[in-house]
Amino acid sequence: MSDLQAPLRPKRKKGLVDFLVQFRWIFVIFFVLPFSTLYYFLIYLGDVRSEMKSYKQRQKEHDENVLKVVKRLKQRNPKKDGLVCTARKPWIAVGMRNVDYKRARHYEVDLSAFRNILEIDKQRMIARVEPLVNMGQITRVTVPMNLSLAVVAELDDLTVGGLINGYGIEGSSHIYGLFSDTVVAYEIVLADGRVVRATKDNEYSDLFYAIPWSQGTLGFLVAAEIKLIPVKEYMRLTYTPVVGNLQDLAQGYMDSFAPRDGDQDNPEKVPDFVEGMVYSPTEGVFMTGRYASKEEAKKKGNKINNVGWWFKPWFYQHAQTALKKGEFVEYIPTREYYHRHTRCLYWEGKLILPFGDQWWFRFLLGWLMPPKVSLLKATQGESIRNYYHEMHVIQDMLVPLYKVGDALEWVHHEMEIYPIWLCPHRLFKLPVKTMVYPEPGFEQHRRQGDTPYAQMFTDVGVYYAPGPVLRGEVFDGAEAVRNLEQWLIKNHSFQPQYAVSELNEKDFWRMFDADLYEHVRRKYGAVGTFMSVYYKSKKGRKTEKEVQEAEQAHLETAYAEAD
Repeated sequence: MSDLQAPLRPKRKKGLVDFLVQFRWIFVIFFVLPFSTLYYFLIYLGDVRSEMKSYKQRQKEHDENVLKVVKRLKQRNPKKDGLVCTARKPWIAVGMRNVDYKRARHYEVDLSAFRNILEIDKQRMIARVEPLVNMGQITRVTVPMNLSLAVVAELDDLTVGGLINGYGIEGSSHIYGLFSDTVVAYEIVLADGRVVRATKDNEYSDLFYAIPWSQGTLGFLVAAEIKLIPVKEYMRLTYTPVVGNLQDLAQGYMDSFAPRDGDQDNPEKVPDFVEGMVYSPTEGVFMTGRYASKEEAKKKGNKINNVGWWFKPWFYQHAQTALKKGEFVEYIPTREYYHRHTRCLYWEGKLILPFGDQWWFRFLLGWLMPPKVSLLKATQGESIRNYYHEMHVIQDMLVPLYKVGDALEWVHHEMEIYPIWLCPHRLFKLPVKTMVYPEPGFEQHRRQGDTPYAQMFTDVGVYYAPGPVLRGEVFDGAEAVRNLEQWLIKNHSFQPQYAVSELNEKDFWRMFDADLYEHVRRKYGAVGTFMSVYYKSKKGRKTEKEVQEAEQAHLETAYAEAD
């Protein structure tokens, strides 16, 4: 894309909702932040109590809770009770997609008790956990053991179940893939009440490969066994600034972790962690991390940065200083590094609290951060919710690594959103074709970052108010998302389903592959019990009639089209 000139847009007339959004920080400070702090504290007490229980006690409670789910499912009358969904309230989910499907007729099953770490097996290097265990909880237990999940999503509140059924990524994904790629086994309650353990090489291998991205529409996930890796106490982080046009920034990002000689599996050439932030059309900072021991970090002359303290500058702003002072290195405690974006919610905190990054606020009230996303959603009201859908963008674009420059240019031209987050991940060649899959024949091109067994992709994270909105100009958020989705389809790229989507059903199945998913839905009786993944992700309210008609279409024909 050669023309990066932003289109001219007329000024937008402001209304009452603009005033409410502009001064919402008052409500956030005096209501959301205090209640968020109390909420986090109560959750922490629950986690501590869980950790004090013996393995046998936790396993016993798990088995009892699974039996309750089975009993509840078997009590359902399909003709009277409607489709099955969890009893979790729509506003509790961290994602931004519309969850109005729960307004339709549904049969609730309570999974709220499934939030225990069942076992940390150091011999097998496996963590067996329940689906509501979140990232903050698991790292609090594993990191003191010098262990970690292979992929730890940045925000504390993200849960194992959400990252498996939806989408999860971290700076280690260029080695291990997405969060779901690190799962060894799933414990699933099927529509008929059967409890099965699915692995990649047992009789439920088709179910194992179909669960990621299925949004809980194949059965209830009640436990998962996830790969552990050994870690050290610190992360040695190198901040490298790059200046140039967007294609130059993309190349600098690629060079930070993908050797040009193709030696992608060489640990001497490939860092443990990678992350990039593009701050403008001409400036970016790319970070590479390697685990380091306490002894190394505390050597004379090394700088240790405890980024987890409440009064510290927000991480993305701290990284930006590399643009002025040049490349530098520092050591960050491993667990604090994992959750470096939690306190400021990447850079969304700047919109929620315009002065939240100021030193005086960080020092006085920074310990209250972050506001709990679920409370923000629960208190925003319909008008503010619609405003954010139209005037705000929270999207991830999963694109092949060699197309990152094109993606950056597209975002600049259509949305003008900065900063932009970059995080690479492998998309593996699997024995079956799953909902997301590498480009056919990618291995023959031998592009930078690719290996014979995996194509390197990148998450281009687009989170903020677009430039036109910040300038008070007209901006059609729905149209921008539709254009983004069409760009993704044309470029063999994917959109995580947590985000707001404008896709119709045909285009949804052009983006994702339907074959395995539809096969598994029919084989294990999910059709007529659980809502389809497209319909669950679809924007807008769902009436009982719409649900019935959509599920009847599933029962009558395999309507979903693969591109």
